[in-house]
Amino acid sequence: MVTTPIAMAVNTASEPFEDVAATRAGIPRAIARLFSILWRAELARWRPLIVAALLLTVVAKGFSVAAPVFLGDGINALTGQEGIDAAGPAFVLFFIVFALARFLASALPQARDAFLAQVTQDANRVLAVEAFSHAQSLSLQFHLTRRAGALNRIIERGSGAMEYLLRFLCFNIGPTLIELSLAAGVLAFRYGLFFSIVAVVTVAAYAAFTILITEWRTRQRRVLNEADTELRARAMDSLTNFETVKTFAAEERETARYDDAMRSYNRHYVRLMRSLAALNVGQEFIMTGGLLAVALLAGFAITKGRLAAGDITAIILILINIFRPLNILGWAWREIKQSMVDMEKLFGLLDIRSDVPDAPHATPLQPKGGEVRFQGVSFVHDGRTSGLKDVSFVVTAGAFVGIAGASGAGKSTVLRLLFRFYDPDQGRVLIDGQDLRDVTQESLRSVLGLVPQEVVLFNDTIRFNVAYAKPEATEEEIMEALQRAQLADFVAALPLGLETRVGERGLKLSGGEKQRIGVARAILRDPPILVLDEATSSLDSETEQEVQRAMSEAVKGRTTIAVAHRLSTIAGADDILVFDDGLIAERGSHVELIAAGGRYARMWRRQSEGKEDLTSEVGSPLPETSAAGDRFRREPTVPE
Repeated sequence: MVTTPIAMAVNTASEPFEDVAATRAGIPRAIARLFSILWRAELARWRPLIVAALLLTVVAKGFSVAAPVFLGDGINALTGQEGIDAAGPAFVLFFIVFALARFLASALPQARDAFLAQVTQDANRVLAVEAFSHAQSLSLQFHLTRRAGALNRIIERGSGAMEYLLRFLCFNIGPTLIELSLAAGVLAFRYGLFFSIVAVVTVAAYAAFTILITEWRTRQRRVLNEADTELRARAMDSLTNFETVKTFAAEERETARYDDAMRSYNRHYVRLMRSLAALNVGQEFIMTGGLLAVALLAGFAITKGRLAAGDITAIILILINIFRPLNILGWAWREIKQSMVDMEKLFGLLDIRSDVPDAPHATPLQPKGGEVRFQGVSFVHDGRTSGLKDVSFVVTAGAFVGIAGASGAGKSTVLRLLFRFYDPDQGRVLIDGQDLRDVTQESLRSVLGLVPQEVVLFNDTIRFNVAYAKPEATEEEIMEALQRAQLADFVAALPLGLETRVGERGLKLSGGEKQRIGVARAILRDPPILVLDEATSSLDSETEQEVQRAMSEAVKGRTTIAVAHRLSTIAGADDILVFDDGLIAERGSHVELIAAGGRYARMWRRQSEGKEDLTSEVGSPLPETSAAGDRFRREPTVPE
């Protein structure tokens, strides 16, 4: 197997995992990725707002430090301790300036938040859309080994953490450090060095204690997030598969599993809350100690005549103003650390590289009729010991080819390689002479139409689900596709017609109705190559005949490859490939394979003896014409 550099990258989607591995790179990388997002062209229009918000924050912190000084000077003027007549207007001016500074210190951050709201939300959107788009672009192997509920939570929590980092790192922590520096300077030069030392020591002790306890809580947060992800994933799995739950009368079992997950989440949540209480108590103890220290120092200074009464008021208020952002700093640090936990898995998702990427030189596929060619293809799925072994065959343009075989023989693998959900380990897959590894996946899948064994529908309207194959389709085109899919009368009889919602995964529709919507999609898409993946194996005989009539319209004028469990659906094919253990064991027309008496004949005989319906709306006796559409509408004779 040839391994490309991308396939060798860390965290490739081919690695087996149930959830997304976290990328634990620390705060520096998170900050770097944050600013790289802010620097993108789609967010450039917000840069003036970011600069304005930063300036407002710095100015507000300056007013916050100056306000207590003005109040202290006003008190000194009022008491006459500065040699100013108490009856004079000086103290009034000081008090007015104090009030104005205090108001601006509180009001300017509110204006900043108004500026930031659009920036943070747009940045949140950019990151969430990038993660969602990246998840959509990953290979089939990735989506087969993950849970949709867990992946959705990773995107939601990670993009939400983006807002925390932007708000706190840029507009709380940075300005808070500026305020602490300004306050320490004012205390040292205006009132005395010891006051500044007490303030710095208090801040250092507070920060050290906060970081130490927060690291401990971060580990608890990681465990809580894992429990939360498991709880939500179990709930979604159970509610999504409620039919299976009811079929096996497993309601109590599922409730017990949900209860176990909820108990685990609650246990970890209680531990997290207790550690939060310990953190808050410790922070309050440190702040109270700092206040007591400066109060004692100021009191002794006043008794010795070095400070006036208004100065102690200013010092206490400055320290309280320092502690207020300190409290925000502790909370912000906790939020950042918690956000880092949430962002780690989002970064892990973004760091995953698809193991089936478009080649750098890939060009759009140029369809020329719809010939499909497998040349010496070998492929083994991850976790399996066997797969396709040197398989070669050609489906000529416009032909109808059937694929049969036991479960695990390699039938579905052929289709997944055709859609390039995987690349072969050896050999090549070509459409109209073009290697699938040399064309873009979008252009490849635009020439392929699929009617799967179980058509999956969105919880939206019939119009949306049919037009999913061609979003720009007109109502006339949609109705024509429904008409050819034998579904127009059904839709017309509905009170809301095309606007009828089909429910979760289309559960409001019957199996046959869902299959015919799948056929209508294929007809509307009008691809050169149509793939039928056991499209009727899960239906009863009467419904199968209705769907077969619809499919006979879909195959007209195009190359058709049909994987079938019920051999009647491919008995009219131009060619039938019988797979066994990854090899083409037999090949030929229905009549030739029956006459050969091999595997195909034995499968046909078992279905006959099992009284499975071998008649099909595909048509009557095997025709002599080679037109694929005509053969699909004719019914094979049943040999004796």
